[in-house]
Amino acid sequence: MDNKIVPALILAFGAACAGFFPGYYYYQTHADYRSVMVKGLAEKNVKADLAIWNLKIVVSGNNLQEIQQTLANQAQSTKAFLSKQGFDAGEITEGSLEINDLMANPYRDNTAASTSRFILKQSISVRTANVDLVAQALSKTSDLIAQNIVLEEQNAAYFFTRLNEVKPEMLKEATENARQAAYEFAQNSGSKVGKIHTANQGVISIQSRDDPNAYEPTQINKKVRVVATIDYFLED
Repeated sequence: MDNKIVPALILAFGAACAGFFPGYYYYQTHADYRSVMVKGLAEKNVKADLAIWNLKIVVSGNNLQEIQQTLANQAQSTKAFLSKQGFDAGEITEGSLEINDLMANPYRDNTAASTSRFILKQSISVRTANVDLVAQALSKTSDLIAQNIVLEEQNAAYFFTRLNEVKPEMLKEATENARQAAYEFAQNSGSKVGKIHTANQGVISIQSRDDPNAYEPTQINKKVRVVATIDYFLED
């Protein structure tokens, strides 16, 4: 026999075995039991209990000392505005000062730099459990504009921090819903639901209550969703 034929036959036999045994054991493992995999859903409407509102004031000019003083005055006016809206002093935080010297930029526009060399920014944030107060105050920031205060940005985010408090009950509800689905399947197939084979808590998500496509952190009213995936044994 040709010396090249023998190695080829051995290689072909090995490849056949490699394809046979994994399939065989996979079949044997699943031939010993029958199961059904079901999903259970639980939903709960909740309200945000924490709000973080960030405001950033920006001023520009050529005289650094003057615009520093202007920025300091505007920061005080902004904090006074927030206090007037009902926020406590402990809920208002003044962030670090940002200074941008356009003359230090090698790619600067010399024409622009000649009129506004310095750009100063000051961030002020509110962290509060009074989420409704933040929503009300957001609509009144035009009062700051009336004082010639330029806000480079202002954004509020709302968070639900008590997820661990509602999660156990929601997992229980999702599991019960999954088992009910398994019972319905078993009844239709002439089987009985046995013990749990495997269980996966799945994904716990928080989304807008009223608009699933809305960016959730901007929404006060939210919906918590829990999906449990469970594989039950089926018995005759």
